[in-house]
Amino acid sequence: MKTSNFYQNLTQQVKQADASSAWLKRSAYITAGLLVVCAVAYLFDTRTVNDINVWIKPNKFNTSLLMQLLTVLWLWQLVEPAKRATKFSVRLMATLAISGLIEIFYIAFQSARGRASHFNSQTAWEAFMYTGVMGTAAVVLVLTTSIAGYMIWKHASAETRQNPGSQGLYWGAALGLFLGGIATLITASALASGQIAGSGHWVGGVRSDLGGLPILGWSTTGGDLRVPHFFATHLMQALPIAGLLADKLFPSNAKLLVWLASAAGLGVVALTFAQAASGQPFV
Repeated sequence: MKTSNFYQNLTQQVKQADASSAWLKRSAYITAGLLVVCAVAYLFDTRTVNDINVWIKPNKFNTSLLMQLLTVLWLWQLVEPAKRATKFSVRLMATLAISGLIEIFYIAFQSARGRASHFNSQTAWEAFMYTGVMGTAAVVLVLTTSIAGYMIWKHASAETRQNPGSQGLYWGAALGLFLGGIATLITASALASGQIAGSGHWVGGVRSDLGGLPILGWSTTGGDLRVPHFFATHLMQALPIAGLLADKLFPSNAKLLVWLASAAGLGVVALTFAQAASGQPFV
């Protein structure tokens, strides 16, 4: 099958969502709606948390989750239809979708209250919600994403496995979701534990988000553990994109290039983690 036809069929399958994919689509619609609400709130609400607008965090998390849901939704179509239709697959995607919504709704709820969602255990209820509910949901979200990557590797359709023009996407999808989920779990656990520099994402420098890098918000005065977390999470998009480009430009070496990109991506995560842990700003 020609590469162009393969990708056209993949996109068409997203439109004709099966039961498991439908969970991702519904969750993406809800996340997009919440993103609009939080973006509008940002325009009118001047309250701050950590010296920046209280709605910046939910806007970032909504955007990140929406990207993740759409990424998994598209890549999930690589799995053979019979496997996508099993009870396990439906429950897996339902769990992924619901856990993501639990996390972002708590973040938005706390912003509406003018309270921090992360590293906030000031009351018994907030401590329970932060560690017991939102924290658990975040772990489940990345673990189910990694399982989705494994499912793609193990149960991709014969069309995907045998088509020379789709090897980059196949390996990029499997490695991106699997490694991205595992790397996110590791960096997020280190971030949440507080064992490196106490509660918060700062390591040295000014313990404030004011004056951070534009858009990203990372600290410019000390280390910021959100940096490796960011690069770990977005391996989920970076490696499939690398695979797409390899399929288009270097199809005969696509698999090798994706593996090299995976090694480079994990290297960036490790280097930025070491940089942040030593108290050095990304820039």
